[in-house]
Amino acid sequence: MKNSTLKAATIALFSALFIMGCEDNTAEEAGERIDEAVTDAQNAVEDACEEVKEGVKAEETNC
Repeated sequence: MKNSTLKAATIALFSALFIMGCEDNTAEEAGERIDEAVTDAQNAVEDACEEVKEGVKAEETNC
C-alpha cells in the first residue's frame, strides 16, 4: 500500500511539472503549482502512514 501511494504521489508531481512546462505561466504560478503538488504528495504519504498505523493498531495513529 505504501509503494502504490508513493507511486501515485510521484506521478502526480511529475504530471504537474509536465503540465507547467506546456503552458505560458508566470514563475509565481508555476511555483504555486509545484507547492500544491508537493503538499498533495506529503498528504498522500501521511495518509498511508496513518492507515498502516491503524492497521497494526498502534496507540498513536498520527504521523
